[in-house]
Amino acid sequence: MTVYVASTTAPVNIATLKYWGKRDANLNLPTNSSISVTLAQDDLRTLTSAATSERFEKDTLWLNGKEESLANKRTQDCLQDLRDLRHQLESQNPSLPKLSQWKLHIVSENNFPTAAGLASSAAGFAALVVAIAKLYKLPQDMSELSRIARKGSGSACRSLFGGFVAWEMGDAEDGLDSMAVEVLPLEAWPEMKAAILVVSDVKKDTSSTQGMQLTVATSDLFKERVTTVVPKRFVEMKEAIVNRDFTKFAEMTMKDSNSFHATCLDSYPPIFYINDTSKKVIRLVHSINAFFNETVVAYTFDAGPNAVLYYLEKNENKLFAFLYKLLHQVDGWEPKYNKDQLNGFINTFENEYKDKIEFFIDPELYQGITRIILTRVGPGPQDSEKSLIDQSTGLPK
Repeated sequence: MTVYVASTTAPVNIATLKYWGKRDANLNLPTNSSISVTLAQDDLRTLTSAATSERFEKDTLWLNGKEESLANKRTQDCLQDLRDLRHQLESQNPSLPKLSQWKLHIVSENNFPTAAGLASSAAGFAALVVAIAKLYKLPQDMSELSRIARKGSGSACRSLFGGFVAWEMGDAEDGLDSMAVEVLPLEAWPEMKAAILVVSDVKKDTSSTQGMQLTVATSDLFKERVTTVVPKRFVEMKEAIVNRDFTKFAEMTMKDSNSFHATCLDSYPPIFYINDTSKKVIRLVHSINAFFNETVVAYTFDAGPNAVLYYLEKNENKLFAFLYKLLHQVDGWEPKYNKDQLNGFINTFENEYKDKIEFFIDPELYQGITRIILTRVGPGPQDSEKSLIDQSTGLPK
């Protein structure tokens, strides 16, 4: 039995200008454009292996060691688009094996919690599309493939690029102009880092899809957001990224997070993605920036309570003097930092900042946070030498 196998990794991306709401649910077309930062795959990634053989009996997916259904329409749309592109190649070159007619085995694993507000579906669909495109030897570029990933999970299209990425909403009815494009490559602003405070790693009560539908149908704030606020902010945020203006980038990132969650609260009945711990983080970030009288850190929250804090590498010691003091009980600091570095953060706080505190600081904050993930801006999908599929059987290893 000949088994063809290809493997790839894909990253998580965290939006700084949020996508929320669909103008076409069938094609997963958004009501507004969005912008995101792609994060490093050492810390957050999906690894997917795709295999095909004329002897496979059905399309099968194994996710994190468990067999999952592929019956979902979004997944089927992605698979069909990829098969259609492969079929075009086979029609042009009859000597090619008829991979488009064979069933697929897909094995995928995440190195982070699934469905906990950490953009697992974005990384997952991006990895699925790129792995199958590699298996099929498709010539399409990442923007073209992003149209397919978009059908699986809207934000997945942004995970097809590294660095700083825009998803242009487009206006064509067929969705051909709704795709991801690079705003700024990783190499142009590598100083951007992120600290993710995992507030909860349990599955959220309201899925993103359900939340979007409810917001679009019931929120008055949403209408103002997509018609006026986001189009202006989309242009300004791209300019801030291209100019590497962190102060402007941070202000708009925090304002847009607040705007997004305001529309969720304005939905009827209201949707609560952030919790009391999330709110404490928001207050802390504004207090730290006020303490230094400059913008050293920005928060953003996706459809979940986890806080993503963006900051520049040059400000890490300032930020971590506070974060490590408050969260040193939380897992995730090591092995990123050794004990001397961590003690240095404590010493800086005790010797330089402690007696000057005149703002919100909650010594119990750590009780609401399960761990911290320290990461930075990273690349797009990467070919992987590691395969999750046994090439002799076509089954998971």
